[in-house]
Amino acid sequence: MYPVSQAFLNAVKANNRKYYWTGKITTTAGTVYNFDQEDMVKGSGYITSQCCGSTEIELGTVYAAEMGISLFSEINRYTLQDAKVEMFYHLQIAGGSYETIPMGIFEVSEANRKAKCLEIKAYDYMVRFEKAFTSLESIGNAYDFMVLCSTACDVDLAQSRATIEALPNGSENLSIYSDNDIETYRDILFYVGQVLGGFFVINRAGELELRKYGDQPVLVVERKHRFTSSFSDFITRYTAVSSTNLRTQIAEYYALDPDDGLTMNLGVNPLLQFGLEETRRQLCTNILNDLSVVNYVPFDSDTIGNPALDVGDILSFTGGQADATKIACITSNGIKIGGRQTIKCVGKNPKLSQAKSKNDKNISGLLAQIEAGKIGIHTFTNASAFTVGNVDTKIISIEFATTEANHAQFFGQVIVDITAQQVTKNATASGDVVIPSVAVDEPEPLDPDNPEVIGNTEEQTVTVSLPVSWTEDGHADVIFSFEFNNQMIPVHYPQENWHSGRHTILLYYPIEDVIPNFTNIFNVYMRCEGGTAEVDTGMCIASISGQSMGASAAWDGRIDVEEYIDLFRIGNGSQTDRLQVKAFTESDVWEIKETVKRFYSDVKSGRTAVGGFAMPVDVPGSNS
Repeated sequence: MYPVSQAFLNAVKANNRKYYWTGKITTTAGTVYNFDQEDMVKGSGYITSQCCGSTEIELGTVYAAEMGISLFSEINRYTLQDAKVEMFYHLQIAGGSYETIPMGIFEVSEANRKAKCLEIKAYDYMVRFEKAFTSLESIGNAYDFMVLCSTACDVDLAQSRATIEALPNGSENLSIYSDNDIETYRDILFYVGQVLGGFFVINRAGELELRKYGDQPVLVVERKHRFTSSFSDFITRYTAVSSTNLRTQIAEYYALDPDDGLTMNLGVNPLLQFGLEETRRQLCTNILNDLSVVNYVPFDSDTIGNPALDVGDILSFTGGQADATKIACITSNGIKIGGRQTIKCVGKNPKLSQAKSKNDKNISGLLAQIEAGKIGIHTFTNASAFTVGNVDTKIISIEFATTEANHAQFFGQVIVDITAQQVTKNATASGDVVIPSVAVDEPEPLDPDNPEVIGNTEEQTVTVSLPVSWTEDGHADVIFSFEFNNQMIPVHYPQENWHSGRHTILLYYPIEDVIPNFTNIFNVYMRCEGGTAEVDTGMCIASISGQSMGASAAWDGRIDVEEYIDLFRIGNGSQTDRLQVKAFTESDVWEIKETVKRFYSDVKSGRTAVGGFAMPVDVPGSNS
């Protein structure tokens, strides 16, 4: 509920009230148009908002509020694209003064001109989050993801980091794996809202705000304040949550004792995947605890109106068929400018839905994504830039799994900035030089001190050769190699020979005999000879596609340690008298909760050279 004075609450419940509405339009060019109630077509204005659908309580929702109004105005409708509309409600309180509360900030989506008026439809800033989200693996807590969305979509946050991190799941690290159904930043907010056990709205100041369901009423709605009302004869309450675990391909079920209420099905939440079982259990249990406060009587009522009410507010009702001992939550709020206010609370009957809810925990987790025959795809995008020289550098690494033994295809595209080494070239330049003829018609006397040769000289041609040296841009050889499950793929090494500049290469490789029910790893290495290659962030994209593919973990507890030991010798003395051990590589691998293989290995490659030893030996019967 928007914070208002007690005088406002008294005035809004009075039998007679005096109020008016105003608004302000600000175009993207900065032009401001103010309007008041005289400019509004009577009965045309409305503001609607909701936090749930039409049938049941939901978590993580990101609904946008809508505002519509018709104005007697000559404003050019073409200037109103994405214009900002602010609405205000002014109520006269005791003493004759007016208390003003904001009713929200909206952006115009439609502006239609009629004969005498201008029709405007606008939505709040929630629609800004309908912006495409690149499918990158990310990690952070809930507030980090909120900041990511807020920054990308230019919407301020209403709550601080300390406030969010103080929530039960607020400080937990969450991760987005590469194979997910996230398309927009609004989708991210939906999943974050689920984890935090609440829902997101845009508040009246135009800020993104997380709200949670509560159990403390903010207002009592009496019978005389209601024109019509309808109350259900049941109480909506939740005693269990169900969440699908992609790794195990089952829906995990967490319940209170006794478990005699509804089950909230969280579906496949990318932020609730791949972690320790205890962590996932704690996350879902915290969500269930937040949801357990839902103990609401569904209702639908037309009231005299209180514009200070917001979705998520808890109400109690008295008089008529209302039960004063029960509470309800505003899940839908509709305000008619100059008219009534319609509020409602949705919910399902636990008795009628119990069988279906319990069945959900068994069947909702069956993954259609991994059903046989369906094509799956795993994507990769480099999240940081890197520079490649004359050493094999890993530029792509994709983990994937299949439920069947089949084939897969790797596709990749790399945009490379090449700086080739300068090369010096030498050559001999040769050519002919023409000496023109000289003709003297009247010879002058010779000067005894400076003798001159006087006469006619014919034109002559002389051949000249000179050495020439210069530097120019060379060629850089860029070589790619593939590795599948720690085995380098022989023979096939895509290669390009490039001058300095930006270049693009397409990579392809068919992956045969994919092992089912096992985490397969496909790596691509790159090296550059005769220069350096730079790949900027996002300039390397790749995918592996195939049938019956499952999701891969961002990190599943696997640790790879590799150590290279150079050649060394043992003992004292000269180089040739000591035991010589050739270089070898040690590789350690641990797998946590790996269902297929667990192993530890030491790999030593090459031969070990052992030096010769010599010493006098006495042999019986020998003269040596």
